[in-house]
Amino acid sequence: MGVEQAPTAKGKQAAKGLKQAAAKDERKTEADTGRPLKKGAARFDERSKSSDGKSAGAKQKI
Repeated sequence: MGVEQAPTAKGKQAAKGLKQAAAKDERKTEADTGRPLKKGAARFDERSKSSDGKSAGAKQKI
């Protein structure tokens, strides 16, 4: 749930804190790896590959 959609003030505060924590973690990961993390569909494809290097879609075609 986004900050704008939260029905209560407490929910908005929690959503804002979660968003900030996620951004901080992303910056840390990017600094550790030395490259920016992929965004959007490219990020989904990168994360969906298993240890054998095949994506979920490639495995389903077999």
